[in-house]
Amino acid sequence: MAGFPQTTEEQSEGSVTANACIHDAFIRLTLEIFMTLLLPHHDGSPLYVSNAAPDLGDIVTVRLRVPQGYGPLHAVRTRSNPDNEPQWTDAVMTGSSDGWDWWDAPVTVGNRRHGYRWLLVHEDGRVEWLNQAGIHDIETRDTDDFALVARPAPPSWMTDAVMYQVFPDRFARSARADERPTPEWAIPAAWDEPVDPVLPGRSQQFYGGDLDGIVDKLDHLVGLGVNLLYLTPVFPARSNHRYDASSFLSIDPVVGGDDAYVRLIEAAHARGIRVIGDLTLNHSGDAHEWFRSALGSPGAPTEEFYYFTDDDNTTYESWLGTPTLPKFNWASARLRDVFVTDADSVVARWLKPPFSTDGWRIDVANMTGRLGDVDLNAEVRSLLRETMHAINPDALLVGEITNDASGDLQGDGWHGAMTYPSFTRPLWGWLAEPRNETYLTAQGEETNEPWFFGQPIGGIPRFTARQFVDAVVRFTAGIPWRVRLGNMQPLDTHDTGRFATHAPDAVIPVAVGLSMTLPGIPVVFAGDEFGVEGIDGELSRTPMPWGSENHPDVAARLALYRSLVELRRRHPVLGSGGLRWLHVDDETIIFVRESVDESVLVLATRGDADVSLAVGALADGDARRLVGDAVLDRTADGAHRLVATGPAFATWSLPGVAVPAKAG
Repeated sequence: MAGFPQTTEEQSEGSVTANACIHDAFIRLTLEIFMTLLLPHHDGSPLYVSNAAPDLGDIVTVRLRVPQGYGPLHAVRTRSNPDNEPQWTDAVMTGSSDGWDWWDAPVTVGNRRHGYRWLLVHEDGRVEWLNQAGIHDIETRDTDDFALVARPAPPSWMTDAVMYQVFPDRFARSARADERPTPEWAIPAAWDEPVDPVLPGRSQQFYGGDLDGIVDKLDHLVGLGVNLLYLTPVFPARSNHRYDASSFLSIDPVVGGDDAYVRLIEAAHARGIRVIGDLTLNHSGDAHEWFRSALGSPGAPTEEFYYFTDDDNTTYESWLGTPTLPKFNWASARLRDVFVTDADSVVARWLKPPFSTDGWRIDVANMTGRLGDVDLNAEVRSLLRETMHAINPDALLVGEITNDASGDLQGDGWHGAMTYPSFTRPLWGWLAEPRNETYLTAQGEETNEPWFFGQPIGGIPRFTARQFVDAVVRFTAGIPWRVRLGNMQPLDTHDTGRFATHAPDAVIPVAVGLSMTLPGIPVVFAGDEFGVEGIDGELSRTPMPWGSENHPDVAARLALYRSLVELRRRHPVLGSGGLRWLHVDDETIIFVRESVDESVLVLATRGDADVSLAVGALADGDARRLVGDAVLDRTADGAHRLVATGPAFATWSLPGVAVPAKAG
């Protein structure tokens, strides 16, 4: 919702926040270098870190992998910064394997977020620094350091999750829905009626999808292979999106009420599918009971829950100036109690039986607790995380942070984020081919400027594969590895246009394949697997085209999604393994996800590819092709060569990484 005004409640002419440039120009040079030769490598995966969930005072062994012949090196060290005072440890070489030397160093965890980097001192006096942005010949910034997080670990199932997002009004309508009256705010629409992009239809057009309708279609999710269901809000409201909640303590009767929610969760759990809800901590609707009791009533008990700006409690702060979405004031201790910490709080109610949801996606997480010179965001997210962990340590917490998320993603609250610059936006820039079709805005005005995440930049930018990788590195370098693994990786969501609207069919396997193989939680927005289109963030909220499954184009798209979800689910290394970039040019990227048990080699290209990797980039051993039509063979000098006619996406299973025993 944040950043993409879509509905009556979501409209704003506010300025678009520019992405902060968190790296210097050397990133591009670093990428150019590491595509042509082997370089030292480290990431936060189990190959390189002995304990991903340490406590304060624990000693963690971190490992560095250095190509044999690199250097020679006089010394290898780590540099940490506990309490903002540098601390050094010396690494020792523990052995060699498959052309790599392995160095181990102890790091004593001094802070909840404990950053560290590697220092390499060459025999000739040269000094290099290795952090999450790459390898550098000048000193680097703390913000891009590798980081250990001394807080309870995320749920163990997080890295196995493939998420399926449902917008309830548009997913499926059960027979029970016909028995319910249409709400007074709604403009009824038949299931096959086009989405109305113009106000008031934009927020009030009502198709009547309900929770029992989702139950009826759960076997579709099972067949697709997804195992995590994310529902946009199901609380009572006066819109089709329900981000303007009038209560957080009951489920909207229009979608079936509390009993239907229990039926859905129990049915999903029985099929091995977890369920997370969508909760708005930044604001309520103006029909919310808390707000109504305080509006125009100075001294009301819930007055302190909001930012009233006059003595009569008639004017107030709201989300992007939208009066139907009054903003919460998290300085209120009582709000914190009733919303988060009390035994019967909003957050607790839905995590406990009989509902037993598996976590929350928090709407507008980036703005929650923030207003002018007030910034309580860290307090709120930490409180939320602690409360959820106490109720259910296995619950997932992700926040909506649509732009640069690194400042808020340091492990103290969100397990990850719904964020766009680290995957979704650069992917569109690389693979999209805008059609420049004419469509209607919320105000009914015609435009043919392709929608691009609310950014007024004249449409969808044109990126190379190299720029895609640049963006991925730039916007993940400041995020601890284990938090990065919790970031959602959608091609699109209910707040964006559909990727398939702006991309040729031939690149869809490339896009879906990357979402399934790069670090993070893959996301399928309901309808993507049918080839549903939508030119902006409102027209993407299209009713599901049930009954079209046997149409040849739809059947082919469904088969693609099933095969790539299966790829992700069958190979755990794609969820938790390390990541090494092996080759990038303007058309092609090649990387490998690695663990001791298995490596998965990935090729994604927009054009034709004929790439020979550096000798030693991959371990020797048989390679088994998993998906795609590309060819992997060996050159005369023993290098791996990949050939593909593009666009193409292909993966191979290779042996796991052989590593020497850890020091000590």
